[in-house]
Amino acid sequence: MNDMKDRIYVCHTFYHVYVALLKEYNLPKEKHGNATIVLSKMSTDFGDFDVRLRKNPMLEDVIIYDEKRDVDIPEVWKYHEYQKNPIKRIIYRIKYTKAYGKSQEKLVPVDFKEYKEIYVFCDSDPIGFYLNYKHIYYHSVEDGLNSIRNVDHAHFDNQGGFAFKAFMSKLNLFFIQNGYGRYCIDVEVNELKGIAERPRNMIEVPRKQLELALNEEQKQQIIDTFVSDITELTNQVSEAGSDKYILILTEPLCTDLNVRRQLFADLIEKYEKEGKVIIKPHPRDELNYYKEFPDYMVIAPQIPMEILNFLAENFFEKVVSIYTDINGIRFAKIKERLGHDFMDKYEEPEIHRKYKDL
Repeated sequence: MNDMKDRIYVCHTFYHVYVALLKEYNLPKEKHGNATIVLSKMSTDFGDFDVRLRKNPMLEDVIIYDEKRDVDIPEVWKYHEYQKNPIKRIIYRIKYTKAYGKSQEKLVPVDFKEYKEIYVFCDSDPIGFYLNYKHIYYHSVEDGLNSIRNVDHAHFDNQGGFAFKAFMSKLNLFFIQNGYGRYCIDVEVNELKGIAERPRNMIEVPRKQLELALNEEQKQQIIDTFVSDITELTNQVSEAGSDKYILILTEPLCTDLNVRRQLFADLIEKYEKEGKVIIKPHPRDELNYYKEFPDYMVIAPQIPMEILNFLAENFFEKVVSIYTDINGIRFAKIKERLGHDFMDKYEEPEIHRKYKDL
């Protein structure tokens, strides 16, 4: 037991890495420098981020994971086909759960049983199925800030007989994310308030408290990990004089990129009447904002917006998002979240209103 390594985090986004580092910095000093981060390439192009990440003093190792979705694995995807017969539907889901977990065996780059604590961001991804398949206990961490409160995928994806499905998940026959899996020790969220239905093992770890506990040296280390030179941002803004700055957060909305471009072009046109517009692309937004909007300043997509909290409070006059949760933002004086009513103008309402009113 003494030969076991300390902690390992499975991260699918830059934001996941940011939260993992916050958690590490908030541990006692004697535990610093002993963590491993696994970067999954499944949904994010991390580029050469691992090179800078390896320099962070909190980490012992950084490992790349070529995680694969079910749709890319024929022996798993065949069980995804809908079955009219309810008994056959249950059988297919049991087979799907096992096959999905087993499929990751040849892809997982590390022996998780060597670690005392395992943290998985978004355990609905293949890694969650794998750990349950291998009977390995782990901690789950919500995908994004208040993401479970905004969209509870555990319940949304398992509508109709949820109690039965949750019971099957506890038997490890099915798998349900966000605390309902048999081997999920707990599921960590930023805030419990507003989550109406939740498992007993859901715990609250406010991100703001983790951020406020950082000293200046630690903040700088995080900045150095994500940003090659943050003075470039502050200099660009300061050069504009006394203008008010409006930060627009993009999101990978509308599969048609022409529609997405029009959506954000409309936002820019609206808000540039209030001040100087700056664009912060979402890391998974494939629209090239540098090319499409060359006259506007664009903050690098790989920088988590939370890094901007390390600037002066109210650095921006206003921050605008569609669905991104902006409650934790301290770098803007005014926070505006547009939600469904805004999206109704760009796609059929039933596409986004399938979730509760955001």
